[in-house]
Amino acid sequence: MRLLIKSAPDGLKAGEIADKFGQPPSTMSSHLRILSESSLVSWDRKGREIYFRPNIDRVRDLILFLVADCCGGQADKCEPLLAELLPCCS
Repeated sequence: MRLLIKSAPDGLKAGEIADKFGQPPSTMSSHLRILSESSLVSWDRKGREIYFRPNIDRVRDLILFLVADCCGGQADKCEPLLAELLPCCS
């Protein structure tokens, strides 16, 4: 996911992703299919190549869902998490 997010909005070819991780294309296709079925990733075909890109809105929704109750109503407990997330945006 991190590789795909870094490639946004253009995305990456399936073969590039497989090469990057040293995985056989069939193995990577299986992982990408699962991400696609979850709507975290979308794909489109350009000629013989299939490009995958992250669905940023869906990824954001997942992150928010996962951390929604991180502080148990005590905002100061979320400060360490926010401190780690915010530098990526500066």
